[in-house]
Amino acid sequence: MELKHGLHLGYCTNIHRGETWEETWRGLKDHTLRVKERVCRAGQRYGIGLRLSAQAARELAEPGQLAAFKHWLDANDCYVFTINGFPYGAFHGTRVKEEVFRPDWSKPERLAYTCQLFDLLAELLPDGMSGSISTLPGSHKTFGVGAEEVEAIFANLQICARHAETLAEKTGHDLHLGLEPEPLGLFETSGETLKFFGLYLDRHPGDTTFFRRVGLNYDTCHLAIEYEEPAAALDRITQAGIRLSKLHFSSALKLRPTPENLERLRAYDEPVYFHQVIALEDEASPLRRFKDLPDALDFARRNPGAAGQEWRVHFHIPLHAEPGGDFQSTRDHLLGAMDWLAKQPQKCAHIEMETYTWEVLPEALRTGAVVDQLVKEYDWTLAEMRARGLAQ
Repeated sequence: MELKHGLHLGYCTNIHRGETWEETWRGLKDHTLRVKERVCRAGQRYGIGLRLSAQAARELAEPGQLAAFKHWLDANDCYVFTINGFPYGAFHGTRVKEEVFRPDWSKPERLAYTCQLFDLLAELLPDGMSGSISTLPGSHKTFGVGAEEVEAIFANLQICARHAETLAEKTGHDLHLGLEPEPLGLFETSGETLKFFGLYLDRHPGDTTFFRRVGLNYDTCHLAIEYEEPAAALDRITQAGIRLSKLHFSSALKLRPTPENLERLRAYDEPVYFHQVIALEDEASPLRRFKDLPDALDFARRNPGAAGQEWRVHFHIPLHAEPGGDFQSTRDHLLGAMDWLAKQPQKCAHIEMETYTWEVLPEALRTGAVVDQLVKEYDWTLAEMRARGLAQ
């Protein structure tokens, strides 16, 4: 939905199962329209943050499918303004973990998939509206990325930027790609982000097209896990000339790693998604990073008393709900990002709420059906944005 200052808000439909286009569209009909009915005012158009797998994108591009979908959007007062292009393949009901980073940006399959998403988005966007696509931060640190892979990543991103530029010139839409820092991604902090873009600039000086079409998707969960301060991180990124393509509103777990809390944390250890853990030992020590929650729990078991002062866990929890007990959320980082945006709303027009973990949430954090939970996330988010002058 369109808010004040030309901002657009939606939830990411990766919360729903759907690897084929038929499954994806069914989720929009069964869930998204029901959310729209409860959060939109009469006559207000509803913005969709669409997740398309590579298979769904190919099927949507088939003759007749795209036209039928555009007709459905118009008939239901909906529009697509952003696409989540991070997960290439299956994202529910099977082991995802590090596979969500494959194929990475060194591979031609990732380039072809993302260019096709831009083709689809350019067709779906309403007249005069910009469109964003979010994607992985190049690769994953455990994939052994060397100089050759970095050059391939830069080459493919450059081709994608030129493809988006050509489409933008043809259609009049401002199209942009947001690389999404994530714990243990090729770049995960604001500092590593600057190094990545700086290295590209060193290799390709004067490539204004790249910096016009390729920027950052800032996920508030991910940067909170890195113990970054939102205003400082966002200033650091934007003042370096990196485009803020999209803001992901999301929240993670934080806790003191006491024996009792670590035992309770086992309820969040599930086999589908990556749950990276970053531990703060003390203010003078470097952060300790664990690839996944089982690794962190195993370390704590083998090293009693060495777990540190605080853990932050990459497990997306509902925006409106604190986990309770001795667990907290990183919602303060999300609210800090809202405060930053309120002072300079022209910096980023696209906002997407992303709590894709519905199916694996501990029972205590589920509030009714998935539609009920999404409506509560809208209610909470819109109330906080109204308080900051960002929504009506």
